Amino acid sequence: MGGRGPKRELAEKIAGEITLSDDPGATLRKWRTDFDISQTDLAGELEVSSSVISDYESGRRESPGIGVVRRLVDGLLAIDERRGGDRIRQYGRVLSAGFESDVVYDLREYATTVALSTLYDEIGATEITAGTNDHVSGHTVIDSIQAITRLSSEEFFRLYGQSTNRALVFTNVTRGESPLVALRVVNPTPNAVVLHGLDEEMLWDHAADLARIDGYSLAVTTTPLEEVLDGLIGLE
Repeated sequence: MGGRGPKRELAEKIAGEITLSDDPGATLRKWRTDFDISQTDLAGELEVSSSVISDYESGRRESPGIGVVRRLVDGLLAIDERRGGDRIRQYGRVLSAGFESDVVYDLREYATTVALSTLYDEIGATEITAGTNDHVSGHTVIDSIQAITRLSSEEFFRLYGQSTNRALVFTNVTRGESPLVALRVVNPTPNAVVLHGLDEEMLWDHAADLARIDGYSLAVTTTPLEEVLDGLIGLE
C-alpha cells in the first residue's frame, strides 16, 4: 500500500482524531476497541507496559504528543496487518466507494452469493418480514443519521455498491422510520434491510408493511456493532 493508500489515509485519520480530540485518551480507546485490540496487545507491540496504554486512555498520563500518537497508530495498523488487514481493507473499500468512514462503516461484495439466513445468523438478526429474494451478494453498513443528513439521492444509491442484491445494515436507528422512508425514494430496493440497535418491540409500526410493499427482507439486531462487523467479515 504505497503512497497515500488506505493504510496511510487511515493512519492520518486516526492520528488527526486523537490529536484534535478534547479527550485524546477516549478517542484512542475508541479506535483500539474498533480494531478489537487489547491494551496488552498494543502495549506488547510498542514494547511498553499495559499501564502506559491504560494511563493514556484514562487521562492519568498527559495527552500524548504527536510522536507518541504516531507510534500508537502504527502499532494498531501493524497488529491489524498481521491479523490479515481486515480493518485496513474495510476502510479502503469505503474510501474507494467515495464515502467517509463515519457515514459508511463497511461496503463489501462477496465472491459467491450467501443465504440471508446465514448472514442473519452471523449478526444475531431476527427476520421480521421475508422478502422476495433469500440470498445476497454483498452488504453495506451505514450510519443512518449521517447518511440521511449528508448524502444526496445519487450518493444514497451508491450505497448499493456493485449490486442491489445486498443487505443494507442501518445503525444509529431509533425506530427505523427514517431509513425505511428514505428507501422509498430510491429504486430499486435492496434484497434485505437490517435495523441495528433495536428489537421487534421498538420497531416503527409501519416498518413491516413498507418492507412487504417493496419486497425486501426486514430484520432487526441488538448485537454490538463491532460484533456485527466481525460477523460480516466471516462472510467474505
